[in-house]
Amino acid sequence: MAEKNQGDNSPDTKELNTPLLDELEEGPWPSFVTDLKALSRKKPQVAQLLNQLEESYEDRWNYWTGTVLNVSGYGGGVIARLSEKKDKYPDLAQFHTIRIIAPPGFVYSTKALRNLAEICEKHGTGILQLHGLTGDILALGFDDEGTFAAAEDLMENGWDLGGSGAALRTMQCCVGQARCEMACFDTMKTTRSLTNHYISLLHRPEFMYKFKIKISGCANDCANAMIGADMPIMGTWRGPMQIEQAKVAEFIDEKGVEYVIDNVITRCPTRCISLKGKELVVDHEDCVRCMHCINVMHKALKPGKERGITICLGAKRTLKIGDTMSSVIVPFMPLETEEDFEKLTDLIDRIWDFWNDNSMDHERIGEFIARVGLATFLEGVGLEPDPRMVDRPRTSPYIKFEELAPGPFEGEQKQEPPVWNREPESSESA
Repeated sequence: MAEKNQGDNSPDTKELNTPLLDELEEGPWPSFVTDLKALSRKKPQVAQLLNQLEESYEDRWNYWTGTVLNVSGYGGGVIARLSEKKDKYPDLAQFHTIRIIAPPGFVYSTKALRNLAEICEKHGTGILQLHGLTGDILALGFDDEGTFAAAEDLMENGWDLGGSGAALRTMQCCVGQARCEMACFDTMKTTRSLTNHYISLLHRPEFMYKFKIKISGCANDCANAMIGADMPIMGTWRGPMQIEQAKVAEFIDEKGVEYVIDNVITRCPTRCISLKGKELVVDHEDCVRCMHCINVMHKALKPGKERGITICLGAKRTLKIGDTMSSVIVPFMPLETEEDFEKLTDLIDRIWDFWNDNSMDHERIGEFIARVGLATFLEGVGLEPDPRMVDRPRTSPYIKFEELAPGPFEGEQKQEPPVWNREPESSESA
C-alpha cells in the first residue's frame, strides 16, 4: 500500500514548502502541522496534503471537491473528497474520510486504540481526529480501494461506521455516572441503547435532513448538546437539591462569607439562594438547576434525589434562520426502567414521523418548528403545552405571530398550518 501512495518524484510532491503553515508551529501549544510533518516522512502523500493546504491558505480557496462513495450495506459513513489539484498532487486524487462510531463517553482501551491506528495506517494515511462536532472518530486519507478495505477491516475488528447525510448522526455523550458524581442518569447506557435501537437509521439515510442527538448527564453539558444537537437529552432533577449544612459551614469558614456571596449568591440566575448565618437557604421553586452553585460548593450541595432527563429540541448552526440553541420540549422524564426507555423512543418516533411527513427538504427540526409554530408542532407529536417550554413568549422564535412572521421561503408549503389564538378574547377583565 505504501508503494502505491508514493506519487511522483517531483519537488512539488515530496518536498515541503509551507511558510504559512510553519507559523502555526510557533507558540507553546502543540500543532497539527508538526504532527503531519513527522507523518509525511513515512507517508509521502501527507507532504502533498500539507503543500496543498499551504496553497489554500495563500489563495484563500478550498481545493477539495466532493463525490459519493458508499461501502457495501451502508448509505453513509464515508465523506468522499477529491483534489482539484490532482495533476500536481496525484496522491490526493482520492482522499476520503471514514466516520467511525466512538464508544459512549469516548472511553477506550489502549488495545482498541492501537487496533484502530493500525487499520487506518494500513489502508490510508493514518491520520485520526478524535473527536469533532460529529461525535465520530474521523479517519482521513483513503483512496477508493483503501476505503473499502478499511471498512471491512474495521467491522471485522468490532468497529462500525458512523452517520452522514440526511440520517440520524452518531450520538455522543459525557462520561455520566461512570465517572461523574454530578450526572443525574446513566448517559453511557442511554447512548448505547439508543444507538443499538436506531442503528438502521444511522446507516441508511431516511430523513429530510440530518438529526443529531447528544446526551449530557447534567446542565454542565460536557457533551455540548444544547448548542450542537437537534435533540439534547440533559440530566436534571425534580424537587429540592440536597444540602449538607455542616459542609456549607466548613466552606464558609475556609473561603469566607464574601467569597460565597461573590461566587454563589450573586451568580445565581434567579437569585433563589441566600445566607442565614452559616446556612444556605434555597427557594427551590425558583431554582432552574443550572448547576453553578453545586459546581462551586460540590461537597455541600448535590442534585436532588428524584433524577431524570429534560428533552430539548432545535439547536443548529446557521442555515435558514441563523444559529439557534435548544428549547425545552419535555421538562422532566424519569429514565431508569425499560418502560421509561420505551416512552423515550416512542416520543422520538413521533417527533421524527411528524417532522419527516411535513418538513421541506434540507429543513432541520428547529427550522421546521420555527416555520409551523410551536403549538402546531406540539399537537402533531401529541404533547401538551407547558409554560416551561417557552422562557419569553413574546420573543421566542418558536412562537409564530403571523403579523410579525417573515414572508414564505421559495418552495414553502402553501397551506397555512393550524395555530391557536394566543390572545384572550378581552383584556378588560383584568
